[in-house]
Amino acid sequence: MNQEKIKNFKKAAFLDRDGVINKDIGYLYKPEEFIWIDGAIEAINYLKKKEFMVIVITNQSGVGRGFYKIEDVINLHKWINRELKKFNTNIDDFFFSADLPSFSKNSRRKPSPKMIDEAISKYALNRSECFMVGDKKTDLETAKNAKIKGFLFDGENLLNKIMNISKQLNL
Repeated sequence: MNQEKIKNFKKAAFLDRDGVINKDIGYLYKPEEFIWIDGAIEAINYLKKKEFMVIVITNQSGVGRGFYKIEDVINLHKWINRELKKFNTNIDDFFFSADLPSFSKNSRRKPSPKMIDEAISKYALNRSECFMVGDKKTDLETAKNAKIKGFLFDGENLLNKIMNISKQLNL
């Protein structure tokens, strides 16, 4: 998506990665191990049609633990968008923290709001028009810390969850 088009967005759906758009297998970095969550592609497409930016924010402590490299995470994210392109949709941006769970004040790791704050600043998003979907309590804490709405996903079907959120928020 070109920069001019992105600047027209004022709202965003922040999605956790592992457990929300793909099955959480633990320390995922290989495309051949990536498994879409049911309804994920359709949910991303739906959000895009509703003129939401779709932004993934994810903790990737596997980098900090030495299990894989930052380049592996970046390459997986590029692969995800190549796959989504087959369905005429995409994720607008990916933000990730390689920090280890030993949370510090300077960490970008969720539940810190820093990744969301960076995205809001980068794209001039209206915070009141943003929400986050995650599968863990820390995702809800992240949304609260970033002062946006947060929704817990049970792992069943992401499109169904997004449709329910859409009704709740009158999107």
